[in-house]
Amino acid sequence: MIHDVNPRLLRAFVVFAEELHFTRAARRLFVAQQSLSRDIRHLERLWGRTLFDRDTRRVALTSEGHRLLPAVRHALSAHAQLSEELDQSQVSVSSRPLLVDVALHGSTGPRVLAAAREAAPGLEFVPRFHSGLTRAATEIADGRLDVSFGRVAGLPQSVRDGLEHQLIRYDQLAVHLPPDHRLTALPHVPLAALAGETVYAAAGNEDTTEWTDYARTLFAGRGIELAPPFPKIEGEVEFRRVMDKHGGSVLANINFSDVPEMALRPLSDPVPLAPVSMVWRRGLRHPGLRALIDAAQTLGAAERWLERPPDSWLPDIDITITADRSNHG
Repeated sequence: MIHDVNPRLLRAFVVFAEELHFTRAARRLFVAQQSLSRDIRHLERLWGRTLFDRDTRRVALTSEGHRLLPAVRHALSAHAQLSEELDQSQVSVSSRPLLVDVALHGSTGPRVLAAAREAAPGLEFVPRFHSGLTRAATEIADGRLDVSFGRVAGLPQSVRDGLEHQLIRYDQLAVHLPPDHRLTALPHVPLAALAGETVYAAAGNEDTTEWTDYARTLFAGRGIELAPPFPKIEGEVEFRRVMDKHGGSVLANINFSDVPEMALRPLSDPVPLAPVSMVWRRGLRHPGLRALIDAAQTLGAAERWLERPPDSWLPDIDITITADRSNHG
């Protein structure tokens, strides 16, 4: 019966159904592959039906798996909302700290958080510093995080369905170049000039797949190669060491200047923009959330965060999701 099933097993089912790959699903869930396999088998025994066809070459949902998947997603969303309601009944909502993942210091999150703290000094915000909305979305779904920032369109539809989000900024993108690179003499780098180049965009980091997906879309048809997968790089010092050792160019936003040894040049012709949304769990109620939204809107209006240059570029899916969000309020 559904009330006898640990929500962990339901999350394992949904994530494995989305990935159909044990390694990728285990990384998203932050568990060992053996644990994930054990959870899937346990769930199949509890329900008395096979959810996946598995052999040495492929994994596929069975017809029963396809049939049950929407209901399991709905159950997880309801469970998260119920947890939030119970939390609010047990503790004053205004006294509970709001957990906010602000990612890197050169990104939008830290500025919004600082402005919210200044405008609402009586509220408590606890920041986290994890780069990557893919990871943050998993923690939001699990109740380990309240708010994050990033590119919503890079998340699977099933993940987006459990989130509320509001577009707050368009980041103009740039490229970090080694000091002796042929393009460092330019004040800005036309995208066409990167043809034949290999550019790092965090491929191999499972926490930031939404960023790598953006880069892959941007580079497609332009002759720009995405740097091959590399394990997640932890910390500014290690990032500098790896970039210095391997050379090459790095896709970044124009505010990211953690590698002073490299030249940061805005991209142009067209100007690629990366949408930044504030993201939170559907049904979350907390005065800190309102303070963050107000702070983002105030900063955005003052600094014209949502203005798009006439020669700008966005992936089609980002345009569609933004339009859908606007049409639904």
